[in-house]
Amino acid sequence: MAKMADPSETGVAKWLTCISRYDNEFKKWESRTTKIIKRYRDDTRSASGNQTAKFNILWSNVQTLIPAVYAKLPKADVSRRFGDNDQIGRVAALLIERAVDYEIEHYPDFRATMRHAVEDRFLGGRGVAWVRYEPHVRAQSLDLPEDGLQLTEDTDDTDDTESPKYDTEEVKDAYSEGGQDVTADPDEEIPEEIEYECAPTDYVHWKDFGHTVARTWEEVTAVWRWVYMNEDALIERFGEEKAATIPLDSSPEPLSGHGNATKDATQAKICELWDKTSGKVYWISKNCDTFIDERDDPLELEGFFPCASPLYATTTSDSLVPVPDFVLYQDQAQELDILSDRIDGLVKALRVRGVYDASQPALQRLLTEGDNNSLIPVDKWMAFSEKGGLKGSIDLLPLDVLSNALAQCYRAREDIKAQIYEITGISDIIRGQTAASETATAQQIKGQYAGLRLRSMQEEVALFATGLIRLKAQVICRHFQPQSILEYAAAQQLSEADQQMIPQALELLKSQPLRNFRIEIASDSLVQIDESQNKQDRLEFIAAFGGFLREALPAAQAAPEIAPILIEILKFGTGAFKQARQIEGTLDAALERMKQAEKQKAQQPPAPPPPDPEMIKAQAAQQAEQMKIQASQQSDQMKLQATMQIEQMKAQSAQQLEQMRLQAEAQTAQARAQMDAQIQQLQLQATVDVEQMKLEAAAVLEQQRQAFEMQSGLQDADRLEQYNRWRDELDASTKVLVARISASQRPAEQEATYI
Repeated sequence: MAKMADPSETGVAKWLTCISRYDNEFKKWESRTTKIIKRYRDDTRSASGNQTAKFNILWSNVQTLIPAVYAKLPKADVSRRFGDNDQIGRVAALLIERAVDYEIEHYPDFRATMRHAVEDRFLGGRGVAWVRYEPHVRAQSLDLPEDGLQLTEDTDDTDDTESPKYDTEEVKDAYSEGGQDVTADPDEEIPEEIEYECAPTDYVHWKDFGHTVARTWEEVTAVWRWVYMNEDALIERFGEEKAATIPLDSSPEPLSGHGNATKDATQAKICELWDKTSGKVYWISKNCDTFIDERDDPLELEGFFPCASPLYATTTSDSLVPVPDFVLYQDQAQELDILSDRIDGLVKALRVRGVYDASQPALQRLLTEGDNNSLIPVDKWMAFSEKGGLKGSIDLLPLDVLSNALAQCYRAREDIKAQIYEITGISDIIRGQTAASETATAQQIKGQYAGLRLRSMQEEVALFATGLIRLKAQVICRHFQPQSILEYAAAQQLSEADQQMIPQALELLKSQPLRNFRIEIASDSLVQIDESQNKQDRLEFIAAFGGFLREALPAAQAAPEIAPILIEILKFGTGAFKQARQIEGTLDAALERMKQAEKQKAQQPPAPPPPDPEMIKAQAAQQAEQMKIQASQQSDQMKLQATMQIEQMKAQSAQQLEQMRLQAEAQTAQARAQMDAQIQQLQLQATVDVEQMKLEAAAVLEQQRQAFEMQSGLQDADRLEQYNRWRDELDASTKVLVARISASQRPAEQEATYI
């Protein structure tokens, strides 16, 4: 008798047990990741009110490494897996490459998902992304509104057994506007059409992803993600009947100190689980004993899972629980915080402190109120001086001990930072800091060895992006309509020869999706391009291409039978460049034309025998003599025309020079007359001003003399001498003023002389 299966090992209970086992396995990792993110955002200090100084080396390292491994959107490179002369395969690769590039560049989801996944990798040690298919459907009736009726944005609705139903009243209203009769059969299904399609890439939070417990990713048999849906989303996705059984008691859990302090329990937490063993997808709620929904493989992907292999930090072959990078240098980071807090305390302690004589209260003002270079009065100076002045009244706390300790702390902190950079692999070159004494060769060697781990990180990110793009490409090939692929790939911009092969290429993509193609993402395509190096590479390629053509063309002319071989060699050289994809098509077309020409040449009748060599020689001599006579005549005619043109140019030049000379003389005379008038006017004005000033000065002198005589009577000889001295100074200043006015006229006279 067969043993009955344990109810706990079947259905929802089985997967809830599997989820619970994962939660227990990754509980410590989730707790550790939460603490790391709080430290990254400095939440611990803001939440506790601790004002101790810290050095956030975690934030610095993450902000340095993220742009080093992912700085821009990747570019898909789709090529034929084998280098066969397959024109249809080449066009198919072009179509899928262009469609993927459109998906990546047009929709912002891929950019944000990659950024969040890379950030999760450097914080928690694992980044996850999810690919799905999302068709947007509208009613296919001419009498319906232009927007149609939105069915659902659910990406997995491929079950033919459950046909979509629309709201009866909505259908009646839509048809009534078009004058249609709906009384016959209100439940009749309305034909639909896809308005547009897309393959979004969803970011999966590190808390919302799970998989069966395994040692390596290849051993994983099921993956799942938790999604949060409100009531409207539940009804739209699962229907009103099933939605009514799912409680709205969940919401995304915010980190403490951020977001809502209390959970807004207005959403349902649904688990979307993909089981590779059975090839089914289940939708589960912890509050339901049965599956909310169950469907067979909806996307039909090669690896079944809709997610690429996660972007891991440090893992081993015995567990998929990642070790965050910060764990490897957390002790050094803690010591760095201690030193930073100690440095902050020493800096605050570096103040002038000491004692002073209480009998001299002014000394306190010297240290507390006195500004720079200030003098403060001190009472009883004699007593203050007898005590030795400041040296006898003030005793300051020595600061050299504190300054030495501060210097030691600074050196210790730099040592700890060096240890952290050694652990993380962040070299001086990556951080943009070099010593002035280092040579270029030393910096290059340092960068090569220090960049080994960085290149490894870049390759990991590139592999992660490649996995996501492969999933998007499979979704596009299997589920997108041919018209959508052509629109996204801008097929109308291809050459006429390539457009003729589009139907066969689409058929190849539908029948054998990506089996015959290679999709790659170069690691250097995710970082910022070195423009100078890119320019140099292009110039080197052009130079090498030109050199090959100079060597190959004479060889092909001398031996036409080797021309196909030369073209194949050229295709081999250009195949390494993505930008040369169009050139590859042109070379294939040229090769095909050469083969056709050779075939036609073989089918043509043999050529007539060559003519007599002596006759050819005589004809060549006669043609040479005729050409010699024609050349001599043309030379004489060209000489005569050149002589006439030279004489004409000489006459025109002489006339132009004479006109320019007359114009210059007239302008000079006019300028000289204007300058003379200005000089005379200035001289006259200066004379008037001088005379006026003399009169004013004499009047002032006379007034002051009279006032002086009235006040003192000029009885005192000293006062008379003082008056005479003042009068002489006034005369001297008047002469100086006259000299300045005269000097101001000289530049004008010089300018007139120059003109």
